[in-house]
Amino acid sequence: MAHPGKNAYGAAMSANSAPFSAAFAAGAITDPAALFDLPRPAAACRIVVAMSGGVDSSVVAGLAAASGAEVIGVTLQLYDHGAATGRKGACCAGDDIRDARAVADRLGFAHYVFDHESDFREAVVERFADDYLAGRTPIPCIRCNMGPKFTDLLRMARDLGADCLATGHYVRRVDDGTGVTMARAIDPARDQSYFLYGTTDEQLAYLRFPLGGLPKAEVRTIAAAMGLGVAAKPDSQDICFVPDGDYARVVGAIRPEGQVPGAIVHAATGETLGTHRGIIHYTVGQRRGLEIGGQAEPLYVVGLDAPGRRVLVGPRAMLGVARAHLVETNRIGDLPGDAVLTAKVRSLAKPVPITLEGPLGQGAATAIRFHQSEYGVAPGQAAVIYAGDRVVGGGWIDRTEAAA
Repeated sequence: MAHPGKNAYGAAMSANSAPFSAAFAAGAITDPAALFDLPRPAAACRIVVAMSGGVDSSVVAGLAAASGAEVIGVTLQLYDHGAATGRKGACCAGDDIRDARAVADRLGFAHYVFDHESDFREAVVERFADDYLAGRTPIPCIRCNMGPKFTDLLRMARDLGADCLATGHYVRRVDDGTGVTMARAIDPARDQSYFLYGTTDEQLAYLRFPLGGLPKAEVRTIAAAMGLGVAAKPDSQDICFVPDGDYARVVGAIRPEGQVPGAIVHAATGETLGTHRGIIHYTVGQRRGLEIGGQAEPLYVVGLDAPGRRVLVGPRAMLGVARAHLVETNRIGDLPGDAVLTAKVRSLAKPVPITLEGPLGQGAATAIRFHQSEYGVAPGQAAVIYAGDRVVGGGWIDRTEAAA
């Protein structure tokens, strides 16, 4: 494929070369090409960059261009951009697609947009609604990474003859000469490894994550030095297809039966304490919004009986979990033999010590035992397993066992 603007990057940067060079000199980057672990000299390589229109993927595109390789930007339009046009902090729709194209024009490389709205709706949005209807707490970002973000983009990148696919995720790809593994980002506040545990070994061999070793502040500095209009753009929301943050409204529009009221029941006594607005409004661990005042102690959602349309509540002690059973597990690299394993059961949770009680990977079901009671463990979420900073793998939480 001919590259229409292969030499345009140097021309575009010539007026801004001093601050651009200063951004690298003042930071950790001295050789942009080294960030992409290319198999040949950069000038002979082609890099496809997944561009969402945000500052992170835009800087990755700029670093790819600075490496001397041929660059092609690809954006997937994943949902109805009409609902999100003009809304800041979105991803893969509306203004964000225009921002991605503007970055490609600024840096002088080709940019393509592919409409994957129908696939995204079926694989991510409808699955999200169905999980809430079943009383689970879904994480659509992981489903998206397992599907459209990586599976479809990797296929496109290979079809375009690329040597690798680069993304703006904050995670590290580590090649120690014996194999490629995944590790947490250097910046703990930005680490996205929880959302990428489903990456396969084959995908990881082809993927590149140039930002995993950089703090966010430096990424914005580089974007400004490149003269990119997205340098100060707000970060995208976790759930891109929920324009106003009201996930229950989105789920209710897709699955109206989730809005049917039911009983709020004390899980220990069986007493009916009130009526809820529909099971999709509640998640395990929730305390606010129950509207059952006058109780002797604070009550939390400790379970959801979807078939019976019941919200089960109880004291915080009833949230303690001793063991979580996982399904559809994935393993990245070999299982470490003697390492202390930890697990995160929510994206913002701290990893806690666990014991793995079965196989991991290739979709096998397994279980993890927490060394101490863990709270807020909800079916539908992911449990991601670590050995130090290395991401070992993980799976979807299917059910839990209460602590004694």
